[in-house]
Amino acid sequence: MQAADDPFVRVRGAREHNLRGVDAAIPRDALVAFTGVSGSGKSSLAFGTLYAEAQRRYLESVAPYARRLLHQVAAPSVEEVTGLPPAVALEQRRSVPSSRSSVGTVTTLSNSLRMLMSRAGEYPPGAERLDSDAFSPNTAAGACPNCHGLGEVHEVTEESLVPDPSLSIRDGAVASWPGAWQGKNLRDILDALGYDIDRPWRDLPREQREWILFTDEQPVVTVHPVREAHRIHRPYQGTYSSAKRLVLRAYADSKSESRRRRAESFLVATVCPVCGGRRLRPEALAVTFAGRTIAELAGLPLSALADVLRPHLAGDGPAAVLARDLTARIGVLEELGLGYLATSRPAPTLSAGELQRLRLATQLRSGLFGVVYVLDEPSAGLHPADTEALMTVLERLKAAGNSLFVIEHDMEVVRRAGWVVDVGPGAGVHGGLVLHSGPVEGLRDVPESVTRRFLFGGRPRPRREPRAPSGALELRGVTRHNLRGLDADVPLGVFTAVTGVSGSGKSTFVDVLAEHAETSGEVQRVVRVDQRPIGRTPRSNLATYTGLFDAVRKRFAATAEARARGYDAGRFSFNMPEGRCENCQGEGYVSVELLFLPSTYAVCEVCHGARYNPATLEITWHGASIADVLAMTVEEATGFLAEIAPAARALAALRDVGLGYLRLGQPATELSGGEAQRIKLAAELQRARRGHVLYLLDEPTTGLHPADTELLDRQLHALVDGGATVVVVEHDMDVAASADHVIDLGPGGGGEGGRIVAEGTPAQVAASPASRTAPYLKPRLP
Repeated sequence: MQAADDPFVRVRGAREHNLRGVDAAIPRDALVAFTGVSGSGKSSLAFGTLYAEAQRRYLESVAPYARRLLHQVAAPSVEEVTGLPPAVALEQRRSVPSSRSSVGTVTTLSNSLRMLMSRAGEYPPGAERLDSDAFSPNTAAGACPNCHGLGEVHEVTEESLVPDPSLSIRDGAVASWPGAWQGKNLRDILDALGYDIDRPWRDLPREQREWILFTDEQPVVTVHPVREAHRIHRPYQGTYSSAKRLVLRAYADSKSESRRRRAESFLVATVCPVCGGRRLRPEALAVTFAGRTIAELAGLPLSALADVLRPHLAGDGPAAVLARDLTARIGVLEELGLGYLATSRPAPTLSAGELQRLRLATQLRSGLFGVVYVLDEPSAGLHPADTEALMTVLERLKAAGNSLFVIEHDMEVVRRAGWVVDVGPGAGVHGGLVLHSGPVEGLRDVPESVTRRFLFGGRPRPRREPRAPSGALELRGVTRHNLRGLDADVPLGVFTAVTGVSGSGKSTFVDVLAEHAETSGEVQRVVRVDQRPIGRTPRSNLATYTGLFDAVRKRFAATAEARARGYDAGRFSFNMPEGRCENCQGEGYVSVELLFLPSTYAVCEVCHGARYNPATLEITWHGASIADVLAMTVEEATGFLAEIAPAARALAALRDVGLGYLRLGQPATELSGGEAQRIKLAAELQRARRGHVLYLLDEPTTGLHPADTELLDRQLHALVDGGATVVVVEHDMDVAASADHVIDLGPGGGGEGGRIVAEGTPAQVAASPASRTAPYLKPRLP
């Protein structure tokens, strides 16, 4: 039994994931950094054990009826945890927020802004006061009835339906028509209606083209199909539907995801003509505050919104109370370097780091104390200048009486923590041990720690002369988002780092560069490697994404037992009914819908996560079933699958980008954005490279321990040595220091950014007095 005055959370016998019976004492009321290489087990300790145990205890406290609905949520594998307060998790979310989610909804600023308009807005003469719901595009009371609150409508145009007007109808001019018999049927109906189906589309009269594509009529005609030698086609009654009707019906009603995607490719998104993209009903848009509609206020950067509200802070009326609440909450967001965001900014366009900082700011205003905040790399996606502000906010949370358990790879953040828990020494089966749990300085005396070298210096970087470019991609007069008339020359054949504070325009710059490169003729192929998930369900994983699983399935199908049973490679796909576990449909997990809580995935109780039915698992190769192979880490599988050349190639590429610790069948839902990006990079590395390739990466070191960053950096430089051009958006100053060329954007975020502040070699940028990156880059130079 733990003494009441014991200031530690004590863990005994933790075996979650790769943890090897870990014991640890971690102080409460402190800022504790969890460190270790990627895959070492630090997340398994912080989230998988400590947070999961706090959540389990909370769920144990709810009513028995509610608990019955939650019985499938697994408890962590640990003997005992004592001294653990209630916990709040702030993870780097794997899932992508919905298109209706925004900065305002994530932070709940939208609620206060709507209340401000409802209670303190200026209404037109004679207008009734509206409820706050009427100012939300996500409610029936507020949404524009034409676009249902989305701000845009999906429509078809002649250009989208007929991309090549030189073709005739017989030759496939109407690209949106279904294939096979259905498309032939529509063609024959038009022929029977008297349309010339052999004339080039562009030569048909406009009224005929419009009728074929857009008519609401559905005439029925007798079709006499062309007789073929081997078949007799009898006349039949055919009903015509316009191309527009077919596309919109398929997009709205089809149960087939591929059919919906195909239909979507013929749709053009246009601004809603009724609300002008403002998403609300006219009644709500007629109400103003300080001369602005709610759409105009929501479209302002948060810093500018605070400026509009400041003249209204005095007094006790609704306007003053709500304006004070809004400006105080915006102040925290500005402190975290997010003042450039607008409340209407869609959440899917935010980086994982921006999303987590928005949630962190919301927690800071919640007034909770006595809880453990478990944070997953809060510095991810942050420029070193913004990390200073983050530390101030974390210290305030601690000062309010809370404990902060922070998974962190930024050594500056670790140095400022009061305590460090270093997990390792390696990844996967080579990790899972707590090497040190104590004051930061104590890690200096732990020789097994990989973190020690990076935390206490001693990292001489070899001096390397910057490579000479072979040419340049010239961007002129670029205007998009906060880039205004920007000119840039991006050198070819070298490694370029694009730096700058959060919101300075780096991702927009790379988007424009990709579009220009694809049409410039300077490069043969453009490869975008971003942090979007490689899949949205446990069905997607590393083995299927890289293609190595195809070769493995063929090898299993070639075994004597599989041939005797008539099993082909499809039998070993967990997507095919004959081989998979039918209870979980081959996912290995089942989705558990929780009342008042987000849905979660629990291991299938029939196959216990194996994904396959018993008959399929009876087939073995070198003593392992197909499920055993999926359970192997990349490192373990390297030896086991060495004789399967395509698999060996993919595994080598995955090891080269520091992913040796991941399991082959690890669900996409468990992968971080950084891991997803490195899997995509590995899939590219195993391809034969032909011609000049431009690789564009968006913060590839996110989620990487400095030791893993070194490994990835070597791989990217090897691509350049092989003749490629590499451009990375990066906050890691070691990566920027090793680049041949640096383009620094800024000086600030949002409207304060969008300009090239400095460019040239790392040494030239480090010497620039105008650059906010320079002070952090200079110490990293050799």
